[in-house]
Amino acid sequence: MASQAFSGLLEAIDRGAFPKTRKWLWRGLYNILSRRWRDDDWRFMNYGFLPPAPGILLEQEDEADRPFIGLYAQAVAGLPMKGARVLEIGSGRGGGARYIARYCEPGSVIGLDYSPATVALARRLNRDTPRLAFEVGDAEKLPFADGAFDVVINIESSHCYGDVAAFAREAARVLAPGGWFSFADMRGRATLPLLRQQLAVPGLALRGETDLSQGVITALDAAEQRKRARIGKIRFMRGFISEFAGSQGSILYRELSEGGVVYLAQRYRKEDGFRELPPPSISDAPKA
Repeated sequence: MASQAFSGLLEAIDRGAFPKTRKWLWRGLYNILSRRWRDDDWRFMNYGFLPPAPGILLEQEDEADRPFIGLYAQAVAGLPMKGARVLEIGSGRGGGARYIARYCEPGSVIGLDYSPATVALARRLNRDTPRLAFEVGDAEKLPFADGAFDVVINIESSHCYGDVAAFAREAARVLAPGGWFSFADMRGRATLPLLRQQLAVPGLALRGETDLSQGVITALDAAEQRKRARIGKIRFMRGFISEFAGSQGSILYRELSEGGVVYLAQRYRKEDGFRELPPPSISDAPKA
């Protein structure tokens, strides 16, 4: 039953069905998870990414989160982060924003999430981190001024939105000229052209695209035992959460492994008067 429910949810996302209802349902789900899964050592809600090359240096206390931090490390690698005003849209429990605040020397980091319960939890879990704050807000209608940020990050969140193009326009609006928008999320392979079209808004020039799928599978494998231990303690919605978490044997794990679902990363830069180039095909993208 849980597999069928999650499969139906994935299909609805790919079809773009019932966008407003879907957005409301995701918000409710994350509110429930944040209230029931309150472990102080679990700051992440993403599937993770581990590259084939040696990884970044982490303090010992963060090693357990390496599979999840990997998505953020690749998102900001090479970007001008020192002193930057950073916004993460869809910040979840706050672990990614915390990593950026602690390791990348930004001027400030704001994590924004649609779920009030999740924002409350993120504030509690990350209250020891300077230069970091969390706010409740809608990705499709950001509560910030034009040009307020130098870097905007969006990791594994856009599949929850009712209007991805509106989100992309908002990301472009709040970026300062020369700022960077770093995006990563999963989609069914057949819907990648639609995703690229939704993100190709005026003011953002595509600067790179990478298929992260293999590194995401590696991260899921690395985190499997830890996830199973947590899920085993849950009585409520255990089967659905196992599917939601991408555990081995889940629909999403199988689809990623077989290529039906692709985990895509893109980078855009905000420029004035740029000439848009067609985005590369997924087969031409550099491999993680």
